Amino acid sequence: MKFRHIFLLPVFLALVVLFVVFYYKFDPALLTRLSFYVNLANPYMRIVRVEEGLRKEEVAKVIADKLDWSEQDKENFINNANSASVEGHYFPKTYLIYKDDNPSAVTATMLDEFGAQVSKIKKPKSTKILNEDTALKVASIIQREAAGKKDMNLISGIIWNRIFKGMKLQIDATLQYAKGSEEDGWWGQVTSEDKKIKSPYNTYLYAGLPPGAIANPGLAAISAAYNPQKTNCLFYLHDKNRKIHCTKTYEEHKRNIKTYLK
Repeated sequence: MKFRHIFLLPVFLALVVLFVVFYYKFDPALLTRLSFYVNLANPYMRIVRVEEGLRKEEVAKVIADKLDWSEQDKENFINNANSASVEGHYFPKTYLIYKDDNPSAVTATMLDEFGAQVSKIKKPKSTKILNEDTALKVASIIQREAAGKKDMNLISGIIWNRIFKGMKLQIDATLQYAKGSEEDGWWGQVTSEDKKIKSPYNTYLYAGLPPGAIANPGLAAISAAYNPQKTNCLFYLHDKNRKIHCTKTYEEHKRNIKTYLK
């Protein structure tokens, strides 16, 4: 009888946790914190939380750690046969994944989720001519540049203003993507010298959008790319409290730099 109770205790705890998870409608943070107990309920599944704004190498590490992938498995996930177009399509959310899923299976799951989520976005009639690839490039920049959902649509408006005026985007996040590495950090601080890096992702050096997405954006950022806020601003910065300040001219922007960043 004692051994039966010991055996049933983990199952009972797992069922209680699952009830709580269902009751709170699969809150991602709660699900991640309780992952140990959920694993007890189904030892063949793993809970994997993919945060918004990660590049594919970072996504690969998160999943590899959870599924105990080998280095080769991780490389296969990063260098997927469709790797040129995969960046940006690994939709960020909390997933329940079979512990033995290989890189191809996980990629398929995440791409399916991307398609399902993006189909929900309300797109204005004026943006129907905007192809998904271009919108995703803009969304990935918004995701990395925004201080939160509250300023995503404004940043989108500023990016589109620059594009329509034929200006160089001059956005740090694209340069971070160009120079990022596992050894030195994927999103290191940009220096003046970095702006000379010969990379198509260096938007200080080359005009227009980069050749691909720079990260995997969430639904809010993708929606913002399709629904930019109307603004006359061309420049922006975040102060030390992460509040955004935008201006129409570079002279005004320089004054904001002196006011808020020095």
